[in-house]
Amino acid sequence: MRGFITDPSAPSGLRLTEDLPEPEPAEDEFLLGLRAYAINPGEALLISQRPTDWRPGQDVAGVVLRAARDGSGPPEGARVAAILDWAGWAERVPVPTRWATVLDDGVSFEQAATLPIAGLTALRALRAGGAVLGRRVLITGATGGVGQFAVQLAAASGAHVTALVSGPDRVAEARELGAHDVVTTLDGPDLAPFHLVLDGIGGETLTKAVRRLVPGGTVALYGGSGGPANLHIGDFYASGLGARIVSVFGPLPEDTKGEDIGLLAGLVADGRLTPKIGWRGDWTSTQDAFAALAARDYRGKAVLTVQGTDCPVLDKWV
Repeated sequence: MRGFITDPSAPSGLRLTEDLPEPEPAEDEFLLGLRAYAINPGEALLISQRPTDWRPGQDVAGVVLRAARDGSGPPEGARVAAILDWAGWAERVPVPTRWATVLDDGVSFEQAATLPIAGLTALRALRAGGAVLGRRVLITGATGGVGQFAVQLAAASGAHVTALVSGPDRVAEARELGAHDVVTTLDGPDLAPFHLVLDGIGGETLTKAVRRLVPGGTVALYGGSGGPANLHIGDFYASGLGARIVSVFGPLPEDTKGEDIGLLAGLVADGRLTPKIGWRGDWTSTQDAFAALAARDYRGKAVLTVQGTDCPVLDKWV
């Protein structure tokens, strides 16, 4: 079976091998025929840290080739999206039934593959702030993989959304996502304070965001690409007592993974959530996708598709 493994000598630390063993799903796992997957910045870090022959891959979409033996989960032939801990980038993958959702026919495999890590992170970061109807929400990195979902979900929830983007060339895109206000800096006196900040940047951006909170406001922190933040207790007092920072890890809690992916996929099916895919390719170009990610050559998500299977159940869906 073909699939990707880590190899420090290969481009982007990945090598496509043809020698993987066939998976043996557990009682509560179904066998997935992979059709599409998305890559994430965190996976680039994992690939650089894991030993040779480790198998990456978390965001997957495809067709159920064999249902779970315990009777749970989707039936054979169902179109699904799922999240995995690792080992998702292979032709056939075992998937825990509680970590997957059945897709509406109107949701493509490519769209579905964008949802698990980025979509769950945005959804759960937004939930960290409680009810946001009528509240002011700041979203940093608003046109990125997580940010694009966060802006749309916050706006759909009734929040007044301010999007922070890296430059003027991204302002129009942030507005298309549903942002009411778009800024390129948190400096200056004109910004009203925020009830909730969703931040995946950290660094000086996080420091400035904390100072922009209302009393009792919340920062939901899900990343730190901008490096360490220089924070002092006085930064929290600047906007009043009670401000807090909570960390968000998209795949947790585990028991509602499938349910929450299903919620997101339902919004896509209804036209209320639109995944932005900025890079597409056949899965044999996965190394190129990671190179583009490192160079920041695209916005939104990068998605790879898998073709050429010889499995009859999967072939009828091609």
